[in-house]
Amino acid sequence: MALAVGLAAAGAYHRAGATGTDLLRDLSVGWAYAAAGLVAWWRRPANRTGLLLLAEGLTWFLGNFQGSGVPLLFALGAWGEALNLAVLAHLLLAFPEGRLGTRLERRVVACGYGLVAVGGLLRTLLYDPSAGVDASYLACRDCGPNALLLHSDPRLFEAVDLAYRWLGALITLVVLAALVRRWRVSSPARRRILLPAGVAVAIAVAFVGWEVLYVLAPGSLATADALLTLPSDLSQVAVPVAFLAGLLRTRLHRAALGNVVVEVGPDPAPERLQEVLSRVLGDPALRLGLARGGGRDGYADVHGRPLRLPPPGSGLATTPVADGDRRSAVLVHDAALGEDPQLIAAVAASVRLCLRNSTLRSQVTVRAEETRAAQARLLEAADAERRRLERDLHDGAQTRLVFALMSLRRLGRGLDDRADPALRDTVSEADRALRLAIDDLRDLARGIHPAVLTREGLGAAVTALAEEAALPVVVMAEPGRCPPLVESTAYFVVCEALSNAVKHAGAGAVSVSLRSTGGRLAVEVADDGAGGADPGGGTGLRGLADRVAATGGSLEVVSPPGGGTRIRAELPCG
Repeated sequence: MALAVGLAAAGAYHRAGATGTDLLRDLSVGWAYAAAGLVAWWRRPANRTGLLLLAEGLTWFLGNFQGSGVPLLFALGAWGEALNLAVLAHLLLAFPEGRLGTRLERRVVACGYGLVAVGGLLRTLLYDPSAGVDASYLACRDCGPNALLLHSDPRLFEAVDLAYRWLGALITLVVLAALVRRWRVSSPARRRILLPAGVAVAIAVAFVGWEVLYVLAPGSLATADALLTLPSDLSQVAVPVAFLAGLLRTRLHRAALGNVVVEVGPDPAPERLQEVLSRVLGDPALRLGLARGGGRDGYADVHGRPLRLPPPGSGLATTPVADGDRRSAVLVHDAALGEDPQLIAAVAASVRLCLRNSTLRSQVTVRAEETRAAQARLLEAADAERRRLERDLHDGAQTRLVFALMSLRRLGRGLDDRADPALRDTVSEADRALRLAIDDLRDLARGIHPAVLTREGLGAAVTALAEEAALPVVVMAEPGRCPPLVESTAYFVVCEALSNAVKHAGAGAVSVSLRSTGGRLAVEVADDGAGGADPGGGTGLRGLADRVAATGGSLEVVSPPGGGTRIRAELPCG
């Protein structure tokens, strides 16, 4: 339709004496509006800005029909010559929402359309192109005749035409004032959306003086008309281009949203998520609210304070974020962002994904803490059972064996020289067997849980262990006690390290360090052996690492080939 109207109008314009450059310029402007309108209508069918752009493109060609030679078309062209300016004012005041937001804007647009409808008709009823009055940009005295001509009076027509142009210039100034006021009261996010149209309007403002100058001194534009027509038309091309730039900017916002999840990190704090969204969307006023009670108890901001939702007409809008059947969050943002539903949907999806990720990580962390706590309780129970078993062995079987040995020795002392030599040998053999059994039982009890560890602490137990080692061991231990589970875990770390140093590393000496710093016990065992120990290659170090981790600690093994082995464990000692 726009193509057909444009070509028909171009034919009439050419009949009125337009050059090829004039035709190309005129078609470029009108079709640019029409094309931008179709694209905008396709991208945002619920937004009437696309229809306004299309209407601007169609009405742009209306004035050209004054050169058609058909009386009725001439009359319609003369009547609607300025209709595109009224549509342009409507477009600029409605951009980007596609609707007029204030009573002043609605009244100004109504005045613009009313001026064209009433003033344009009155002007057309008095317009006689054959009278030699240059009332149209076509300046075609051979055009017409005017089918609506009611009375031919050049002086009366000039007076009406002058008033018509004065009123048009006044409405133009009011429109510009409304646009400036809207820019001043807009938020930074809204200004970014309005920026393309603002640039186009700023260019167009430079040519408002053209109309004003024509009203004040029509004859002064005789030579300037040709110079000002081209830049004036080009300035109007900037408006549809600016709108398309706004659409492209929105698409860039959507592309940037794809990096939100990556940018906030694997554990997105609400403060970080709000900061990234505010920067990506260019809305410093954006606020993220987290639902309390599924949204039934309101929302809290990222700092935990109650978040009050904005009232209607405040320039802010709310977008709830739902996860399944329950609300998980709400976004408070500039209302201008809501003009792109796809953008807002992408924002909500990003927020939902980040919050779901945070929830899952929290659940995993809680499960890990519960698992670690369960492991710690099992270790504590096992350690308590070790101590109980060590006490039972010491107070029960070992004590009975000692009593039996004492009884056997009294029996041996009671035998005289005339006793049977075989009996004496049997008593001596039983004595040796009981002593070996007691030693084995003590070793077993020490392996289960050394009694010195319970009585005197970790330092004494490690010192006793070092004295019995098969190689020199230097022990540096700070005084102090830790919980029984921590002390037993540290003791078995030293036991495993010493065992590996003797059996596998071929070490000549070992150093053991026990230090408490910042509520943590640091156990470090270093040897000068062959190195090359693999923590994952055997069950000893791997099991030791699991045991240390279950207490909330960490185990580090450094064992370069030929460089010795250093085992360091850090355990909570609170």
